[in-house]
Amino acid sequence: MEQEAGRARLVFTVTEQDTAHALGSGSLPVLGTPRLLAWCEQATCAAIDSELAEGQTSVGTRVELEHLAPTPVAGAVEVTARVVHTDGRLRRFAVAARNLAADGAAGKLVGSGEVTRVVVDAERFLSRVPSPG
Repeated sequence: MEQEAGRARLVFTVTEQDTAHALGSGSLPVLGTPRLLAWCEQATCAAIDSELAEGQTSVGTRVELEHLAPTPVAGAVEVTARVVHTDGRLRRFAVAARNLAADGAAGKLVGSGEVTRVVVDAERFLSRVPSPG
């Protein structure tokens, strides 16, 4: 993982558990969109982490993601996130995912989009979550 204020780069290897088939989002043994989305959100969390004060976290509020190309099991994917807009507690990130070649060079664009997160006080946020039942 590479990380600097407002930016992050994470690398993942697709496993059987990451496939569309395993996640119920299709029948093929390739990277599933739900996992790609989770990896993009993970990158945004890493990009904002150094900005958060004690007791703060961020929550996702909006996602726009295009899944453009397949990645097979054992394929490596580089996911990047960078802040493109800040307004008070709101942060908007550009996210991109690329297949990685065996030599580590970034290859075909797998997905791209935008993720919006809002910085919140974790304790206060959780106090507003309704109880089940």
